[in-house]
Amino acid sequence: MQDVPSTSGTSGGRAGRLRTAGESNRVTTFELFFDLVYVFAFTQVSRLMADTHSAFGILQALIVLALMWWTWAAFGWLANQAPADQPGMRVGMTAAMIAVFIAALTIPEAYEDLPGGWNGPLVLVLAYTAVRVIHATLYLAAAGEDAGLRRQVLVTQAVAMVPAVGALLVGVWLGSPWQTWIWLAAWLYDAGLTYLSSRRVGGWRIHSTAHWAERYGLVVILALGESIVAIGVGVAREPIGPAIAVGAALAVVLSVLLWWAYFGRLAEAGEHALERRSDAARVQLAIDAYTYVHLVIVAGVVLAALGVEDAMAHIAEAEPYGWFGASALAAGLTAYVAATAVFARLVEGRWPVVRVLGTLLLAASVAVLAVVPSMAALAIAVVLVTAVVAVEGAMRPR
Repeated sequence: MQDVPSTSGTSGGRAGRLRTAGESNRVTTFELFFDLVYVFAFTQVSRLMADTHSAFGILQALIVLALMWWTWAAFGWLANQAPADQPGMRVGMTAAMIAVFIAALTIPEAYEDLPGGWNGPLVLVLAYTAVRVIHATLYLAAAGEDAGLRRQVLVTQAVAMVPAVGALLVGVWLGSPWQTWIWLAAWLYDAGLTYLSSRRVGGWRIHSTAHWAERYGLVVILALGESIVAIGVGVAREPIGPAIAVGAALAVVLSVLLWWAYFGRLAEAGEHALERRSDAARVQLAIDAYTYVHLVIVAGVVLAALGVEDAMAHIAEAEPYGWFGASALAAGLTAYVAATAVFARLVEGRWPVVRVLGTLLLAASVAVLAVVPSMAALAIAVVLVTAVVAVEGAMRPR
């Protein structure tokens, strides 16, 4: 990480221009500080899932998570273009932090406005829009004389962002049950058109592969931090005892295994894959393997954390874990392992067979997890993920 302004890259020059990042740029402490609002957002998404306690509620929460992710990913691209250690970036990112935090505050009422105060869903959409506008403004300042990048930013806003925001506002106006499906369609449209325009216009740049890989690794750490918090949330008001201690140990081991499944090898492999590519090929890998696939990785962690929280809330009971908790835990672990398998395929050029088989096994495990006690469900999850990580490690050439 760095905090001292770097002299690498293109000078800012004119007033209002931001300095371009160099190849040696790393993640700054201000970017880490910026990410703290997303820790709160992830927690709010988990809270929304737990409060609704239904498959439909999980879908609604995942849509909100996708919206929050889209703002985080946007600033990830921006900070790779223009380092966050310069005043203009810090001012703009501070304004974006405020907007993201306000959006996160409204997540519990994203689909059902609470009595009193402002309209929750509307505030969420307006705050989200403010973040996107701030990001676009900063990116145009960071583009400098790069006509291709300026064109890419403008095309993305006009073709993808503006219609999507309009659809989000329509969803707020129509309310339930249309709001959920309109918001889902709006995000899919935004993500889809952004992807297509990125391939056709081709203006994005990846200046520092070290910064890029580190930035995404840190957001995975933040998501895993949410899984650690979930362990305590489920038993925060219960007296400590053997069941809670053993359950907490199993849950922590599960989080460590998820960390190992990503950072044991794949994080470094991803950075090396970016280094081996240049120009358009590097940008395409950054889009595919990071901007899109890492959303599924983070969503998997958040879903698994919900399952862990539900298990810890009933950790001393002999009754079956139940379908809600089992589905959240199994789906979260399945999504995580599957997404890391896709990530491995993109950066290494081959499918990791063990992870693919592990994905199928974890998906099928929901039938067993649902009918055993919570403690046993956590133990089974730990055994399955351990098997995936251990077998893959044993099969890897020395």
